[in-house]
Amino acid sequence: MERRAAIILACIALAEASWSVAEMVVASPRALVRYLGFTGGASPLGWMLALAVAAVWIALAARLPSVRHNLLEPSWLKLLALVVAVAAGICEEAVFRKLLMDALAARGHGIALQLAASASAFGVAHAVWGLFRGSLGVALSVTVATGTLGFLLAVVYVASGRNLSPCVVSHFAINLFVEPGLVLAALRGEMRR
Repeated sequence: MERRAAIILACIALAEASWSVAEMVVASPRALVRYLGFTGGASPLGWMLALAVAAVWIALAARLPSVRHNLLEPSWLKLLALVVAVAAGICEEAVFRKLLMDALAARGHGIALQLAASASAFGVAHAVWGLFRGSLGVALSVTVATGTLGFLLAVVYVASGRNLSPCVVSHFAINLFVEPGLVLAALRGEMRR
């Protein structure tokens, strides 16, 4: 089971890190850091919400036995989870918050549609967790759960003055603590409970 989890984590890390590397090649590391908002400007409210979302989401995920067991457990899988946390925090927040929401805003769509689109796209993209066990029911519940997380991170993005850095840090913290437990939970069928 751990070997399969390692392969899944490595594939996620590779796919999502590829986007960040491509962005650095096209622009520059400095431009990527600026794009992500790490040069300043996020509101204190955005940072407080980002930390609250991470804390609540980690606590909720810890209800799964595999997540709870691996929450603070050092392991080689946790090392892979660190890479996933960096890659997903950057790539997914850039795509599901900044690119998607800013594109909708540029076309004149309101905040409600931006939040809904970000949440829906994020949820659908994470349905794969339920499909690891071949369960459409679990895929649907995972879509709803991660869609909720996507909505909360979209709210953080707006509350941060459309600065992405609080979202990236929140997403990083969530992935750092819940991976690899989340992958193991999906493989073991714990998500159907």
